[in-house]
Amino acid sequence: MNIPLTLKILGSLLIFLAAALLIPLPFSFYFRDGMAAHFFISSFMALAAGMILYRGFDSEKELSIRDGFSVVTFGWLFYAAFGALPYLISGVIPAPTDALFETMSGFTTTGATILRKIEGMPESILLWRALTHWMGGMGIIVLSLAILPMLGVGGMQLFQAEVPGPTADRLKPRIEDTAKLLWGVYVLLTALETILLMIGGMNLYEALCHAFATLATGGFSTRDASVGAFGSPFIDWVIILFMFLAGINFSLHYYAIRGRIGDYFRNEECRFYIAIAFLSILVLMAANHQRVYDSPLDNLRFSAFQAISILTTTGFGTADYELWPSLTGAILLFLMFVGGCAGSTGGGMKVARVLLLFKHARFQLYHLIHPRAVSLVKLGDVPVDSDVMQSILGFFALFAGVFVFASFLMAATGLDMMTAATSVIATLGNIGPGFGAVGPADNYAHIAPFGKWVLTACMLCGRLELFTVLVLFFPSLWRK
Repeated sequence: MNIPLTLKILGSLLIFLAAALLIPLPFSFYFRDGMAAHFFISSFMALAAGMILYRGFDSEKELSIRDGFSVVTFGWLFYAAFGALPYLISGVIPAPTDALFETMSGFTTTGATILRKIEGMPESILLWRALTHWMGGMGIIVLSLAILPMLGVGGMQLFQAEVPGPTADRLKPRIEDTAKLLWGVYVLLTALETILLMIGGMNLYEALCHAFATLATGGFSTRDASVGAFGSPFIDWVIILFMFLAGINFSLHYYAIRGRIGDYFRNEECRFYIAIAFLSILVLMAANHQRVYDSPLDNLRFSAFQAISILTTTGFGTADYELWPSLTGAILLFLMFVGGCAGSTGGGMKVARVLLLFKHARFQLYHLIHPRAVSLVKLGDVPVDSDVMQSILGFFALFAGVFVFASFLMAATGLDMMTAATSVIATLGNIGPGFGAVGPADNYAHIAPFGKWVLTACMLCGRLELFTVLVLFFPSLWRK
């Protein structure tokens, strides 16, 4: 491990965080919420720590893949720790465990919250919550690659460790150019949604907060009743559209902007994602028809919102889906495991992995019937390398193992099994709401401190797709 270079890069990331902590200041001054001094102090502390690390360590060696794992994992930990300072210093969230939980939930775009009365919170604090979503959505490391040329050395190692999905899709030869293109698309979609939400009746502050949370597939809202508090079909459909777009590989959005709209339908993973979304909506509508909603338009609107919100791991809500028929709960639970596409801001196992698991299972059955036949698992027209398939199978086994182990730990805190299990999948999949005592009408404030630490670890592991975090526990990684 190149510890000096790792610490230097972590210092540069903290310097960037210090700048980001100043973004809520104009809103604090405008709303006169009294938070400005707290953000100044938080920014100064992050800047001081960053400068100490950046100036105090140096290395001429290049970043290795081992260093990439440590920079990404510790980068998220540093951001969660220092990003919690405004909550702690202001006293909005006085308990360190709760503050870290809320901030990790923000940066990992989970959207699980311990806040009970959101509408009574200072506006700049709520903007900071949403901003942590937006920064974490495309990835703080990728963002740093776009604005810090010094990270261009060994940048692909960081990109591979950070970008969600089985593969890191490079749009340009240089990693900095790739990061800038991805963030350009991200900013463009965020601006477009903000404008549409303002047309729908939101003010700039609420439109920004919800746009940040939507494109990041996070789910933090400025209202206690989430998006449902606005009671606006227009706002609901705007957020449905952008949640759906956020769940698609962002490289496809880039190609669409360049005129290659057909790539959405030529991409097999995207087609499978669209099929899952539409089929889930149809099943939810059939289950809710006349049992919950008499109006077909209301049924379509609320069913589509919850299906897309859970599939993309956003976690926004317009209805309490626990009051729906039991079949809908099974569908939503399945969607929690699936998640968004590879290369999207969504969490979960990723659509590409689920698709390839189904294909691999079909291949095994076919091979039993025709043992001498030569057949390959393909994604689109491209054969999937055996190493990639082994990685996917390993990820599936690891995901299941962590889910079961963490569920037992949560049950040990006194939670019922439904709450324990769905709290884990809701945080491991970066979704937010689950079922039972952590359902859409509840939050995570009642969870015991030990349980919050378990779920915080699940958020980090889920956002960085398990391997990046768990590999650090292998002693061989730290040996020369």
